[in-house]
Amino acid sequence: MERARVQVSSSKKDYRLKRRCLHIAIRLAPIIIRFKRDRREWVKKEGKGCDEARMRRNASKAVKTFIDLGPVFIKFGQWLSSRPDLLPQPYLEEFAKLQDDVPPAPIEEVKRIIEEEFGAMDKAFDSFDEQCISGASLGQVYRARYKGKDVVVKVIRPNIHYTVERDLEAIRLLLPYAIRFLDPNIAFSLESIYYQFVETIREEMDYRIEAENLRRIKRNLRGDMHVIIPDVIEERSSSRVLTLAYIPGIKITDVERLDALGIDRRVLVIRLHRLFFKMLLKHDIFHADPHPGNIAVKEDGTIILYDFGMVGRLDASTRLKLIRLYLALIEKDPARAVNILFSLGALAPDANRYVIEKGIALAIEGMHGKKVDEMEVKALMELANRTMTRFPFRLPKQLALYMRMASLLEGIYLTLKVDFQFMRVLSSLLQEEGLIRDAYIEEVKSSIESVVKGLQNYIAIAPMLRDYLERNLMEGSSGGRLYKARLSSSSALIAGSIVTSSLMISSAIIMESNPTLGQIGFAAAAMVIGAMLIARKM
Repeated sequence: MERARVQVSSSKKDYRLKRRCLHIAIRLAPIIIRFKRDRREWVKKEGKGCDEARMRRNASKAVKTFIDLGPVFIKFGQWLSSRPDLLPQPYLEEFAKLQDDVPPAPIEEVKRIIEEEFGAMDKAFDSFDEQCISGASLGQVYRARYKGKDVVVKVIRPNIHYTVERDLEAIRLLLPYAIRFLDPNIAFSLESIYYQFVETIREEMDYRIEAENLRRIKRNLRGDMHVIIPDVIEERSSSRVLTLAYIPGIKITDVERLDALGIDRRVLVIRLHRLFFKMLLKHDIFHADPHPGNIAVKEDGTIILYDFGMVGRLDASTRLKLIRLYLALIEKDPARAVNILFSLGALAPDANRYVIEKGIALAIEGMHGKKVDEMEVKALMELANRTMTRFPFRLPKQLALYMRMASLLEGIYLTLKVDFQFMRVLSSLLQEEGLIRDAYIEEVKSSIESVVKGLQNYIAIAPMLRDYLERNLMEGSSGGRLYKARLSSSSALIAGSIVTSSLMISSAIIMESNPTLGQIGFAAAAMVIGAMLIARKM
């Protein structure tokens, strides 16, 4: 009997999921078809001469559909709005309007959740304002008083776990069919976004994880006098309720109020970028959702951070690669930047390296404030359009939140409208935080590994090449002995050349961070060259 009841329940669940999948597919199919056509036109024409009005209408329809499909699609659309590599500009602008602003659940259901966690409302809090101050798709926020102090109380939306898990499963089932209509690089990036999105949204529905995120970031930034993070009220926090100290401030994009208080917007932008890139490049966790609603400013210019539900985590190896990438951009070395992008998995294996290097070289000039020649840009675009894919960037899963963070910060900077050179700020940050030395050491290790790999390949093929030459070219001839002597000498010279090259490359890279060690490396290379010359004469 019990087994039959379980089977009936499972059948109903499968039926509801299939019906939901069908509903989503019907709503999204025309959007995907229009998007594919719009993106192809945008890429082909480089955004010039496109029917932007039509694209904007199509994007607006997509946004309305995402809103109608519910909270999971609203949040997924917000993720897409930070991806200029995927969406044409008209789509980016429309998706940026996709606000996570949902009417709050009935207050009776909110109170029920709080009372299930902490008992009667009048004992849980001194007072509780039933007017919701912020309603989002996963939760809502209220003001309250606790032990004589103002607090904010974040409460999970009733029944949200079922809704989210159902739609995540529906997207998982439909995604393979959707990406068949898109080019391979978009498909790769969409899959990366989806799997990172799944992890993130599940973490956001457990407020214990958010509380731990907040505590870790607060510990990491405890020496920074320019940022404030509210304290967690531990005894009034759980997996479904999060209570924090109330710290009011001015919304970071409220230009009128910032100017009225005499807050220097340029200094504010510099502080903001230093703060977030220090989290990204130095610490093991970073705030990944810096939209204007999550950042406020006190009257003295101190930055206040809210909402730690969405965070990113990078392992030490990936952080070092990002630092090396930024150093390559600072030092205007596009070839090195491309090497690191390949090692990060951010470029398709068959990418046209020449086109990518030229594109990055032009981007570097813009980053450093140099005006880029328009004819040079046009020539590059014509060359890129002749290749199989234009700029085949693909975003690995671990970098999806980094891209989101950087894109949202750029949006704040553009809103505040100040003169700001990111490369200078980043260079200063890397030096002050002592991150350059580790990056150069990693650069040396990477160079040595490349040389060693080349040497291993040489060692593997040299005997076969030697056997072939001996057997087919010189075996039995009168010049055999002379050939063998020359072959032996050449082998020694090749091996010496490889060792010398590795020493010189490593020394050149390490000179920036350790001149003494670099000079020792050059001296050792000179000694090897001298020994090779002597051996050649002998």
